[in-house]
Amino acid sequence: MISYLSGHLKRKSRDDMKIVVDVNGVGYDVLLPQFVRRTFDDKEIGAPVELEIYYHVAERQPRPTLIGFNREHERTFFERLLHVADIGPMKAAKALVFSVSAVAQAIESGDVQFLTRMPEIGERTAQKMVATLRGKVAEWALLRDEGYTTPVAPEEDLQREALDVLVGLGYKRAEAREEVDQAMKRNPGVRTVEELLREVFKRGRM
Repeated sequence: MISYLSGHLKRKSRDDMKIVVDVNGVGYDVLLPQFVRRTFDDKEIGAPVELEIYYHVAERQPRPTLIGFNREHERTFFERLLHVADIGPMKAAKALVFSVSAVAQAIESGDVQFLTRMPEIGERTAQKMVATLRGKVAEWALLRDEGYTTPVAPEEDLQREALDVLVGLGYKRAEAREEVDQAMKRNPGVRTVEELLREVFKRGRM
């Protein structure tokens, strides 16, 4: 069983939650919950990567799934979520768009409305989360982590796609981010990647 990976970022896609980690020449597909995936936005290909791994294999799906986390406490909270009826590993991975502390605080306070903002978590499942875990996740609720209380907004997806395009055209990621930030300030009303890139190109720096 794999519980930890240390290597280099081989591949990432803006279209899904998976990355590929190269460990001594072997590539591992790793599924990242969204709150973890967003921490990889600024990582360059080849950057060092260390991930805590939840190893999942099911009888009907014998191919193992590796679910990655930046810290051990994120993985242990994920494992605690699996104690809730009707929440399996894949559902939990898709649901975690908020940081661990935000979800734990919602559970401890009984904030069902907040929990239903998580993908695939309806009101009934949110109520089960509170009933099962309230009083048992206080240590995670007190964490000072990223504190994400909103999922990735469409604007962030737009900027991320534009960043990837600029990096592919030869920009360093820091330079590309500066260009995108300035373009968004000049024209905050852009709604497509094409519009955003046109705004960047108006500077004539390509």
